[in-house]
Amino acid sequence: MASVLNVSAYLFTRLDDAHGLRPLLRDRAVAAGLKGTILLAEEGINLFLAGDPAALRGFIDDLRDDARFAQLATKESWSPRQPFGRMLVKVKREIIRMDHPMIRPETGRAPAVDPVTLRRWLDQGSDDDGREVVVLDTRNAFEVDYGAFAGALDWRLERFTQFPDAAAAAAADLRGKTVVSYCTGGIRCEKAALYLREEGVDAFQLDGGILGYFEQVGGAHWNGECFVFDEREALAPDLSPRSEAA
Repeated sequence: MASVLNVSAYLFTRLDDAHGLRPLLRDRAVAAGLKGTILLAEEGINLFLAGDPAALRGFIDDLRDDARFAQLATKESWSPRQPFGRMLVKVKREIIRMDHPMIRPETGRAPAVDPVTLRRWLDQGSDDDGREVVVLDTRNAFEVDYGAFAGALDWRLERFTQFPDAAAAAAADLRGKTVVSYCTGGIRCEKAALYLREEGVDAFQLDGGILGYFEQVGGAHWNGECFVFDEREALAPDLSPRSEAA
């Protein structure tokens, strides 16, 4: 029986005290019996945690009591056992490294497309204005190999820092189309959509990423699984872990 709650969440929000927050959040997480990783940076927070449902939801509620994290949106899934070996809280230069400092989602997001709207666009073969829709995978190549949207554009990235150069090279071909960038939970595709818009591309991010899409509409237009960075390895569109069959 899947009794361990898994939560992923991120939020671009200005943090001037990331180093001070680190021990505080680690102590709270350890006291709650949680395991996983929390990344902190000046641009925000990114977390992957697992544990007892009440304890984990309580930790998230306490986090949201800080006004900077009030808008933190979580994606939940379940596993039969703890998928993380320890509890880590790290301070980084970026919560998702792009090496393009002019992209600052904490000061303004790119437009987002919700999963239900994206499914409708894919069902009908165009957006609501009749334009071609391109779904762009912003993940690393090995992640894409686990599963992807049918017909998705895949630049075979080895790391996200390669995205700006790949996007700049492809921008001319993407202009005039509706581009929806997507990733596992939303963090990479949020930065990606902002960069594409700088390049003159009409880009949107998939709100909530693949996991949010699975949660709201299941596996429509999706082939395979979604790789996740923990011992579950990958999730099916019903959010069941590959490790459940082990």
